[in-house]
Amino acid sequence: MARSYRELFAGYEVDPREYLERTFQEVGGYDELVILKDIRFVSFCEHHMLPVVGKAHVAYLPTDRVVGISKLARVVRGFARRLQIQEKMTADIARTIHEVLRPEGVGVIIEAEHSCMTMRGVDVPGASLITSHLIGVVRDDPRTREEFMRLARG
Repeated sequence: MARSYRELFAGYEVDPREYLERTFQEVGGYDELVILKDIRFVSFCEHHMLPVVGKAHVAYLPTDRVVGISKLARVVRGFARRLQIQEKMTADIARTIHEVLRPEGVGVIIEAEHSCMTMRGVDVPGASLITSHLIGVVRDDPRTREEFMRLARG
């Protein structure tokens, strides 16, 4: 049992920032959004200690370097494998990518079903919470924001 809890809460043993430190500087003039969609995750609600199951959509507009796409999924998992509230997790992922990669902008959308709402309490199976955190041009440039929203949902 201890091994399963160690795995479920492995996010406390990692620093998600470290996943982003190895980058590629040969971007070949690429200057469009990089989006990784449908990153599935399991987390646990910090208030009820019940599962939160969802998917994250992560995007950034690179300046002079990019990161391997598996690293974006690892950042999501690093934060998800902790007791969380979804709003904080969304902002933490976006801020970490922004602080380490220094892109022109970052966008994160998380859609998740919270067992604390679907199994107990209000008991509404199938309801999902959607949160977003946008930074830089993804927030401030209407065209970039619209492109991110369209691609993340599409």
